[in-house]
Amino acid sequence: MSRIVTLDQIKQILPTLDLVPIIEQGFAAYSQGLCVVPPVGELTFQDPPADVHIKYGYIKDDDFYLVKIASGFYDNPKQGLPSSNGLMLLFSSHTGELVATLLDEGYLTDVRTGVAGAIAAKHLAPKDVECIGMVGTGTQARMQLRYLAPVIDCRKLQILGRTRDAVDSFREYAQTLGFEVSIASSGGEIVNSCNLVVTATASAAPLLDLEHYSGNGLHITAVGSDTPEKQELTERSMLRADLVVADSQAQCESRGEIHHAIEAGLISIDDTVELGKIIIGDAPGRENDRQLSICDLTGVAVQDIQIAKAVYRNGVE
Repeated sequence: MSRIVTLDQIKQILPTLDLVPIIEQGFAAYSQGLCVVPPVGELTFQDPPADVHIKYGYIKDDDFYLVKIASGFYDNPKQGLPSSNGLMLLFSSHTGELVATLLDEGYLTDVRTGVAGAIAAKHLAPKDVECIGMVGTGTQARMQLRYLAPVIDCRKLQILGRTRDAVDSFREYAQTLGFEVSIASSGGEIVNSCNLVVTATASAAPLLDLEHYSGNGLHITAVGSDTPEKQELTERSMLRADLVVADSQAQCESRGEIHHAIEAGLISIDDTVELGKIIIGDAPGRENDRQLSICDLTGVAVQDIQIAKAVYRNGVE
């Protein structure tokens, strides 16, 4: 019998799950060629600005396949509404029956993206993180910090945001997690003050330019650029990197930071390595703390498959 799972139920189930290894297993399966993940379906809107993603797929020999719809309507907060929405549909891969409808309102997408950022930091950040930089102050920035906190011991945080009110609100949130917070005045300041930086915005224009980077060792996890139009790093920033990591090379050829650098003729997809290959040890990751690494997280359906299965199996089934 098909089950309907509400957002409240999902929020009760999630704290019982250890999500980092669950999503890691998904990245590993993806990079081993064990997943069927078609290209992302996408709708974009200009007035109001918004995008809707349809992601779907399955892991071979698994019991389920998944279809997810997730949207971001970025003017919603002006109306007192969350910017994210959506749902996940979990089907039996044996009969095609609808097993569960997860009415997560985009929450599971936000969570699995936060977990992916933590995984990137776990495998790619310098051993000794002295200061974390967060570019962005919205929902995803909070998710990134929330899931980063158990993985990275550092509790010094520098914030770069668009408005003072948003920065102050984010600072209050960060302080509840135990972070000592300072405010950056520019992207140049944040890349030279921090050795782990996360970008979590919906920007269509670059916010960081690594031409300003002084070369003391840095990892950047770029989260926000999940469509062909969005961009948080300049194209030339990729040339500064010793290691460029894609969550999905297939997706990063057509969206994200890597996509922009490829279009500019500065790198090829062969200059990158998939995160899943680093996780399973099939490719080298960071070799020393002085390297500059960039991980481009465009969001892969296998993350949705893994988190939806975990919610269903551990809290619903």
